[in-house]
Amino acid sequence: MIQNLPDYVSIVFELTTLVTLILFYFAMRNASINKPVYKANIVLILLNVWLILQSILALKNFYNTKTQVFPPKFILAVFPALLTIIILFATKKGRIFIHSLPLDRITYINTVRIPVELVLYWLALHKAVPELMTFAGRNFDILAGITAPFVAYFAFRKNKLPVVFLLIWNFIALALLLNIIKDAILSAPFSFQRYAFDQPNIAVLNFPFSWLPSFIVPVIFFGHLVSITQLIKRINNKPVVLKEPTL
Repeated sequence: MIQNLPDYVSIVFELTTLVTLILFYFAMRNASINKPVYKANIVLILLNVWLILQSILALKNFYNTKTQVFPPKFILAVFPALLTIIILFATKKGRIFIHSLPLDRITYINTVRIPVELVLYWLALHKAVPELMTFAGRNFDILAGITAPFVAYFAFRKNKLPVVFLLIWNFIALALLLNIIKDAILSAPFSFQRYAFDQPNIAVLNFPFSWLPSFIVPVIFFGHLVSITQLIKRINNKPVVLKEPTL
């Protein structure tokens, strides 16, 4: 746990994690596959188990100890999620699932980036992350969160935006995400830390903020890959505008 951190910071982040889970769950429920509700419920159970496991590890200070070992123990927080994404894209059933997800709901999930960025700013004020990881530094990821609902609304509800525009937006939003991931990794107190030695990124080693790299970031990252994959396929089929998925 981070000492002297106001309760509202953890509460806002926990609620953000819950909202991310709910939005992703309903995206899966509305997938155009057989028995989407049943499959979404199975994934929901697995995700809850994953979140509980990460909570236990963080509360036991597993990630906070021996941070200089290589590879860092924190790899256990991110590698399973990354491996799952790779498997989904590498297998036939996984690709069917990817192409079945509704893009409007996947796009709306990006709105959680707004409270995430607010939490990072508050954590920086309390010396738990470096300022460079916030919108006051060189993290502009909040722009993706702010624009996401407008992009989703005009692309899917109003059918006003072409596929190419949404594809470009996803590439830009993905680049913003990768930028903060890079800064978060290189400012963490690991053996390969490169900057922010005076105020390293220690928040993600603690509960509940370990959920950021172990759950929220993978969901957002996966969402962009799903969107880009589907949109490229649509461009190859030469659609003019996007249509709202049938629910």
